Amino acid sequence: MAIRLEDKKQIVSEVNQAAASALSAVLADYRGVNVDELTALRKTARENHVYLRVVRNTLLKRALEDTDFECIKDVLAGPTLLALSEVDPGAAARVLKDFAKENNDFEIKALSVGGKLLDANQIDVLAKLPTLDQARSMLMSVMLAPITKLARTANEVPSKVTRVVAAVRDQKKEAA
Repeated sequence: MAIRLEDKKQIVSEVNQAAASALSAVLADYRGVNVDELTALRKTARENHVYLRVVRNTLLKRALEDTDFECIKDVLAGPTLLALSEVDPGAAARVLKDFAKENNDFEIKALSVGGKLLDANQIDVLAKLPTLDQARSMLMSVMLAPITKLARTANEVPSKVTRVVAAVRDQKKEAA
């Protein structure tokens, strides 16, 4: 189906704006996936703040110019589904990886982070990145550890003195 020039310009502009503010990108081949499954994928993507779009490769090449994801141009072949992480760098990878587990026909082609093109088998590296909340909790636990250790150490001194006094008392009772 032919797309009008104005519509093509709008698609390129929209994808370019999304890519300019995105943290990571994942490309997938969606052949063999039915409409209901893609609708469920889109819903999951929206819930995880992932921009999901099926775009013609020629338009996608133009849309990715002057963005960090320009390196993706080399792997554009066949039907392409573009997923861009807007808030969390690993969100798109997690969403598409989980979807690929459930659908054998769905294939992840490549991913890009920070202007570098990564192979599809490295999706786990990106998918296992902690979310923002998880990263914050990890940071807080690391910051809290020295204070906790100091409190335990400070509490240990009086309990050692108490144990020594009790041992001396018991020793004197036995001697008497």
